[in-house]
Amino acid sequence: MTDPSPLGHPAPRPLSPWVWTSIVVFLAIWFYMLGARTLVPTDEGRYAEMAREMVVSGDWITPRLNAIKYFEKPPLQTWMNAITFELFGLGEWQARLWTGLTGLFGVFLLGYTGTRVFNPRVGITAAAVLASSFWWAGMGHVNSLDMGLSGMMTLALCGLMLAQRDQATPTQQRNGMLLCWLGMALATLSKGPMGIVLPGAVLFIYSVVARDGLIWRRLHLVKGLLLFFAVTTPWFVLVSRANDEFLHFFFIHEHWERFTSKVHHRDGPWFYFIPLLVLGIFPWLGLLLQSLWRSVRQQSSGFQPTRLLLVWSVFIFLFFSVSSSKLPSYILPVFPALALLIACHLDRKAYRGLIACGLLMSLFGLAGLGVWTFSDAIPALNRNAYEAVLNRAYLPWVGVVSLLMFLSGIGVCILSRIHPQRTVWLLAWSGFMAGQLLMLGYEPWGRYIAGVEHLAAIQQELKPETPLYAVGQYEQALPFYLRHTMILVEHPDEMEFGLQHEPQLWIPKRDDFVQQWLAHQKTGITAMAILRPDIYRTFSGQGLPMRVLSQDPRRVIVSSKLN
Repeated sequence: MTDPSPLGHPAPRPLSPWVWTSIVVFLAIWFYMLGARTLVPTDEGRYAEMAREMVVSGDWITPRLNAIKYFEKPPLQTWMNAITFELFGLGEWQARLWTGLTGLFGVFLLGYTGTRVFNPRVGITAAAVLASSFWWAGMGHVNSLDMGLSGMMTLALCGLMLAQRDQATPTQQRNGMLLCWLGMALATLSKGPMGIVLPGAVLFIYSVVARDGLIWRRLHLVKGLLLFFAVTTPWFVLVSRANDEFLHFFFIHEHWERFTSKVHHRDGPWFYFIPLLVLGIFPWLGLLLQSLWRSVRQQSSGFQPTRLLLVWSVFIFLFFSVSSSKLPSYILPVFPALALLIACHLDRKAYRGLIACGLLMSLFGLAGLGVWTFSDAIPALNRNAYEAVLNRAYLPWVGVVSLLMFLSGIGVCILSRIHPQRTVWLLAWSGFMAGQLLMLGYEPWGRYIAGVEHLAAIQQELKPETPLYAVGQYEQALPFYLRHTMILVEHPDEMEFGLQHEPQLWIPKRDDFVQQWLAHQKTGITAMAILRPDIYRTFSGQGLPMRVLSQDPRRVIVSSKLN
């Protein structure tokens, strides 16, 4: 007899040496890539800086960005990043460790769930599909909230499936549902009420579509709600007691108004997420529609896991499509469900879609090779001399990846007729490596966007007490790298709400900054400022005394010390 797992399932058969080797190599690449690139604004710099300031201030209740109250999101990721900084110091891989771990958690949890709910082949395939999907593998290496949210929502989805499967014992059902409730609680602490609203809506729609009203009796509501509120309530109570303005801003402005209005200026057309889904599920695009259609056609009695996965994918996708606030990473939670549906489709020997995947990969590769070959004739790649150099540095990576995709696509088309299972691995590895190489090659652009090429020039004069102004723009990454906050001028950026309650922390008018700058020079205090280029030209034309330390097309760094 096999040993039971913690949830009471029989232990799976040992993995083959090939699978173990793939896992080890995959993990090595995954963790290496966490520290291989500069933190790119906006999200990566923002959330790294918030955690750094939390460590410096010792205040783990009131989140702050640039020393200003920042209540847009709950603090789970900031806490995790701050703990990582406390343990391992400040750095890029430390800032991405939480998102990297939650991305991996989603991959392995999906593999475990696919094995238990369906069979080991489905579980392994689903993990491979998710790990190699462009959006999941890419966002697993970006310090943003959406991967943490998606990892916790995957826990809720997988816990529900493990609990509700027809073979589950009462103990397995209870344990699985507690995992589901824990996932919703941690998702709520990651990004707010959607952590429970979205899974709750999916459950309601599934029970109607599948005519499974009995599922509501198997949710362990009392235990689950106690666990949910035990995890989520303490911080909401503590932050509300410390900040009277929190509740209205967080629940009304940041969530209700974000969904129902364009107050955040992140609107987009109804089809905004369609191209992102096409790109995000690559290289498995050729199997997507087939997998969704097969799940629509399936009919069965009892719990219907593929129907639940379909409802999860479609509802969450449509929810964000009709929202008035849209960002590319919002649909990330749909990818685990899509990966399981694709794995279930492949498990039924429906391998014709692999040929479609191979053809699409080859076409993408040909398109990339075309861009690489005719780059000089593409105006968008040569808008100015500075950025043209960066594009030329990136093009060899595009060429290598495009060639990889073209050849791999041909290999997939040939191998699918001979050994379909090996074709799945070829598709997974080529997709994963293509995405990681594209991210690695983007590093010169990332350094430019983050402004880290100017660190040496700034640090020569920057002292802990030096006033550092951000005029007309806010640099999201530089505060983290400089270990120094900035004084905002004219442009409150996303800190407008916090500055309404702490107006002394910024300078609303440009003329007041000019007077402050001249006062620093009069009293002999060295100050520094990062200016938008157009503002620098205005100040220069007005004769404002300043010395340029460094500059690029995005920013000009100046000092009040003239010699």
